[in-house]
Amino acid sequence: MTQARGKFISFEGIDGAGKSTHIGFVSSYLRERGLELVSTREPGGTPLGEKLRELVLHEKMHLETEALLMFASRREHLAQVIEPALASGAWVISDRFTDASFAYQGGGRGLGRDKLDALEQWVHPDLQPDLTLLFDVPLEVARARLDATRALDKFEQEKADFFAAARAEYLRRAAQFPARFRVIDSTQTIAAIQLQLAALLDAIL
Repeated sequence: MTQARGKFISFEGIDGAGKSTHIGFVSSYLRERGLELVSTREPGGTPLGEKLRELVLHEKMHLETEALLMFASRREHLAQVIEPALASGAWVISDRFTDASFAYQGGGRGLGRDKLDALEQWVHPDLQPDLTLLFDVPLEVARARLDATRALDKFEQEKADFFAAARAEYLRRAAQFPARFRVIDSTQTIAAIQLQLAALLDAIL
């Protein structure tokens, strides 16, 4: 018998939206149901990707260089981690995927959507997440959460208009691809969000 393909779930949201809080819950929920799970992140996810992550998050560079490095890391991530895991029947959950490039390099930085579309079609023309969880909060809530955390990387230090544009692009993507996106109101309590996540996961199990 052919091995059933695993499912691919991506977590998205502007910095401070709270998505990272819920990755552990989703991981535990799926593992408790007997699923093999690979938990990863972007940029990063591979030894090369982690080196590129350090450059992208901390070095100043041309906008197009930043976008190209993001997709270079993603291609390696797909080849070394995501595609083999899915083929083996494992489920993959990733802290960010290509929607983040549209939000940050596109919405926030202003890179033309046509260039991002071209990179997406080049790097993964036939693969998208089965489910994208978009954690959405007003900008002031996200900023308050960031101010209470660790030292900030170069994206987290951006001004309000950057995050407003990134959030708007995330919501545009969610409207464009309603079959795979679920928008989570991340101003709710953690318990309320986890109930919502459990119901979404049960629906695809």
